[in-house]
Amino acid sequence: MQGICLYNLFTYNRIHRVKGLNAAGKVTSYFNAKYNALEDFFRMQAENQRVHQMNDSLMGLLKQNFVSIENNAILVHDTASVDTTGKARLYTWRTAQVLYATVNGDKNYLQINRGSNSGINDDMGVFSSNGGLVGKVVNTGKNFSEVMTMLHVMFKLSVQLKKTGNPGIISWDGKSPSELTLNGIPKTDSVHVGDTILTGNYSLSFPPGKMVGTVSRVTKDEATNFFILKVKPTANFGSLQQVFVVENMNYAEQQHLSEATSKKIEAKPENK
Repeated sequence: MQGICLYNLFTYNRIHRVKGLNAAGKVTSYFNAKYNALEDFFRMQAENQRVHQMNDSLMGLLKQNFVSIENNAILVHDTASVDTTGKARLYTWRTAQVLYATVNGDKNYLQINRGSNSGINDDMGVFSSNGGLVGKVVNTGKNFSEVMTMLHVMFKLSVQLKKTGNPGIISWDGKSPSELTLNGIPKTDSVHVGDTILTGNYSLSFPPGKMVGTVSRVTKDEATNFFILKVKPTANFGSLQQVFVVENMNYAEQQHLSEATSKKIEAKPENK
């Protein structure tokens, strides 16, 4: 009887019908929101992989990955990736999934699900999904690779202060995983907390101008004319899931030329 009365009340009474529809709409919206949130949770992994693959494609199209080719001066082999505008690819980016990573030791590594079968080789640079420097491939298997991260006491890299271009050496002292040390920036530079640190121009493994971190503390070394800077890394080493592995397409040639030059110069007898 109560059900029949309520039905008649909300059916034939205009004011009560409007209020009833509003109340029903709020209840329906509440449960729809909860259902959508639950559905989004289960679709999150697939969505993250899709976005990461899209980012991989966009990273490959950046202009820093190409260099102009003088066709009348350089012989380009058929295997070179040269497009119709006369630009040859300098860097190739590949996605990879982090299988495990350590952050608590003084020599930290991570393992990725890509190896030589996927074109991965030693000395390739590794970046996080937000573009921050992670480390370098140091050991490659057929299907997996080991990466030495920046949180390794043996990792050292030439980087630069973005606003001045002056180079320095970044390293890790084995203490806090959220703070790196940058040496070599002269006191003549105007350095402030929040200044950006980028990859430098002196590495064959890392493209120049990529994010490394931001200055978190500035200290003057009283014994020298340089700052001791503490840097907060852009990459979050505690939550790495997807990374980019970057290949310098000319690495082998550049490395061979550098080694051959050293041997050639050192083999010459000293001028008397």
